[in-house]
Parts: sequence; C-alpha cells; structure tokens
Amino acid sequence: MDDQVIVRMFWDRDENAVAEARRQYETYLTYISDNILHDRMDSEECLNDALLAAWNSIPPQRPEDLRTYLGKLTRRIAINRWRMNTRKKRVRSDLTKSLDEIGEIISAWDLDAELEAEELSREISRFLKSIDETKRRIFIQRYWYCESIKTICERYGYGKSRVLVMLKRTRDDLAKHLKKEGLIT
Repeated sequence: MDDQVIVRMFWDRDENAVAEARRQYETYLTYISDNILHDRMDSEECLNDALLAAWNSIPPQRPEDLRTYLGKLTRRIAINRWRMNTRKKRVRSDLTKSLDEIGEIISAWDLDAELEAEELSREISRFLKSIDETKRRIFIQRYWYCESIKTICERYGYGKSRVLVMLKRTRDDLAKHLKKEGLIT
C-alpha cells in the first residue's frame, strides 16, 4: 500500500492505518530499535510506541515520507528507552560511543529552538548528499542506525582502522562544513 494512502488513513482516523503501517514497516522499525536496545521485547514495545505516536501526531503532521517519519519516531523512542534502562548503570555501548562521536561536533551548537534543530538537520543532510556514497552510507549506519563498527566492517569488507579513519574524517569534514555555514563555532 502506498505511503500517502496510509497517511490519509491516519488523517481520517481509520484504525487500519496502524495495522498497515506495521505490516509495511515492522522489519525496518524493529531493525532501528534493535540496533539501539539489543532487546527484542523492548524493541517490540518501541515499535508499538512509535505507531501510537504516529497515531497521535497524524494529524496535525502530514509526513511526505512515512518510512522516514516512523523511523525518526522509533529512533527517538528507542534512545529514550535505552537511557531509561541504563540510567543507573554506567554502560559503554555502541550507542553511547556513536552518540559521543557525533556529539563532539554538535555539542558546540546551541540547540535552543526547534527551528534551529531543523536547520542543523538540513545542513547535515546537505553535507551528506555532497560526499561519496560509501562514506555517506557508513556514516548513516553508524550515527543514524547506531550499528557497531564490527557490523559495518563485515558489511563492507573493510578493516576496523579503515572504518574508524573514514568516520573520523567524515566527522571532521562535517564539522568544517557546519562551521563554514555558521552553525557551530
């Protein structure tokens, strides 16, 4: 079923919208939450919470790309669940490592308004579209999907040091780009 049909179902408050969204995107959304949580039950709850969040936010939202919209909801919910699960533990995971790596760039930026966050998001997307496809995919797999370095190495057949250097150089280039655009100091 077409995304716009599903969005229209949400908009019309048709309860079948949730079932259709689940049928179409369950594998994708579970993949996102599994990479963050590494717990099947928590991932299933995140999927349910993301679908509920979509039900509650459409309308007034009318996403152009339902897959991306549901992915963002799932990722946000999974990160919040991970933080709640590890609040008292000092766990060093792939998620904390990837957030720390990307946080080195963004922490210098003042995220005091949603509009500014959208501007940052647009500039990061613009930067990613300008780089080599392999570098872009590896960057997204690490920082959007929170994949481990080991998984990325296996997928591309690269050694660990090659992936680490590629990610570091891409982060450095992103920081230069954001500084040039006046978004970070």
